[in-house]
Amino acid sequence: MEKFVAGCQNEVEALHLLSERYKAVRAEIAKRIVGQDEVVESILVSIFSRGHALLVGVPGLAKTLLVQTLAQVMDLSFSRIQFTPDLMPSDITGSEILDHDRNYKFLKGPVFANMVLADEINRTPPKTQAALLEAMQEKSVTVGGTTYRLPEPFFVLATQNPIEQEGTYPLPEAQLDRFMFQVSLDYPRLEEEIDIVKATTLDREVKLSALMTEAEIAGFQHLIRMIPVPDSLYEYAVRLVASTRPGSGNAPEITRRYISWGAGPRASQYLIIGAKCHAALHGKLSPDKEDVKAVALATLRHRVVKNYKAEAEGIHIDEILSGLM
Repeated sequence: MEKFVAGCQNEVEALHLLSERYKAVRAEIAKRIVGQDEVVESILVSIFSRGHALLVGVPGLAKTLLVQTLAQVMDLSFSRIQFTPDLMPSDITGSEILDHDRNYKFLKGPVFANMVLADEINRTPPKTQAALLEAMQEKSVTVGGTTYRLPEPFFVLATQNPIEQEGTYPLPEAQLDRFMFQVSLDYPRLEEEIDIVKATTLDREVKLSALMTEAEIAGFQHLIRMIPVPDSLYEYAVRLVASTRPGSGNAPEITRRYISWGAGPRASQYLIIGAKCHAALHGKLSPDKEDVKAVALATLRHRVVKNYKAEAEGIHIDEILSGLM
């Protein structure tokens, strides 16, 4: 039996280890991050599924701190790119320079890290956005005719501010589709905000432990891909995605009324792999419909386009998707 994770003799043992590691990582992150339980879970699901995540929330919700904390706990190299209107593709990927011997030398950009935080990705022009999205898709960058592989594992966690639209370049739907999840961050509850203020107004540093290795993460990613899924669940996931397409013959009334464009096949793929991962993190050997539903909103909300009627009536995309489920 192939050892998917060091010390594990079979898949079941490795799945139990993954569930234990998940709980330990959550507990370690909670030492610094108050609340945001669903956000942390969604990010971890995307990481173990080899996906990327887009975090959407107003300033001050600790998005950057959360990603830095996650990289520290999972013992991954971390890089932050602050997206601005004058950012160039070479500022992300790197560029060739002449050394002292008049030879070209490639100087790696900040994208060469295990975990890359693309802060306010919608503040930079499409050409620069495309450079990052190509790296996300290909897991490599090409400069001067030479292709350079990015480190493994490799994740991009991008952030967007939903309230400030002046001077921004919203990601087109085709590029949004590259992200496995769009995770919405909301304001903390009153009790949580009190705890946040207490923790951040003291001169106290929280020490965190590294609980995983790159090899372990890669092993868990491989393990999750091998989890069996019943045919009925494949059908459920595909039918759910198909129900978002207003042009299909059996589209529900809510879809025909409020949606102008539905999700594509990549959504079905991410629903299944996300359900596999969600099941594994919670100690289950195989996913069911509840696991699909647990990842459905984050998977679909950025792949479904509302029409004018939905906008005029103030219908949120999550309401439509919840109705379809």
